[in-house]
Amino acid sequence: MARIAVIGGTGYAGGHIVQEAAKRGHTVVSVARKVPTERVPGVTYIEGSLLDVPGLLKELEGVQTIVSCVAPRGDMEGQVRPSLAELAAEVPEGVRLGVIGGAGGSLVAEGGPRLIDAGGFPDEFKPEAFEMIGVLEDLEATPASVDWFFVHPAAGFGAFAPGERTGRYRTGGDILVTDENGASMLSGADFAIAVVDEIETPKHHRTRFTVGY
Repeated sequence: MARIAVIGGTGYAGGHIVQEAAKRGHTVVSVARKVPTERVPGVTYIEGSLLDVPGLLKELEGVQTIVSCVAPRGDMEGQVRPSLAELAAEVPEGVRLGVIGGAGGSLVAEGGPRLIDAGGFPDEFKPEAFEMIGVLEDLEATPASVDWFFVHPAAGFGAFAPGERTGRYRTGGDILVTDENGASMLSGADFAIAVVDEIETPKHHRTRFTVGY
């Protein structure tokens, strides 16, 4: 079993990943700025922030995989990219780094364009999407010794469409995953399955991948 830390482990994506990893018997540490009153049995909850990378790494000593689910919105806008760049630079050798991004940077077809550039992308989400695209660019520029993966969820992924656990998903490399009707959806539970599967059986080293139905 792996020792996994989830930064932003009380949010939508992070909370589902914490639950799935704990369900499978992994040792899980959930990091958030506030410890929740409702907790997943067996999970260790600590107060911590992506804005304090040195302190965070001290708290996470011995962890094998760190997954960041922190979105650059609200008071975190503009701060996630530099913080993740610092984390990638300081993460101990042998520790794998996973980053949960948004759908905006995924391609709508082979060779592009990106979803954010394809038209119809909500203006209010563009700053967040562009910042996470920058995070991916920073990861791609890290030394080869840094093992990371970056996940683009479906366009219709979020607390607004929680869905149900089906146990199925598809990955699409750089390309947004859509169904036969062109819809791009994924439940929180099935997204977590995809992420924990990647942790257990790594298939994407120093690259991104998309997930959907």
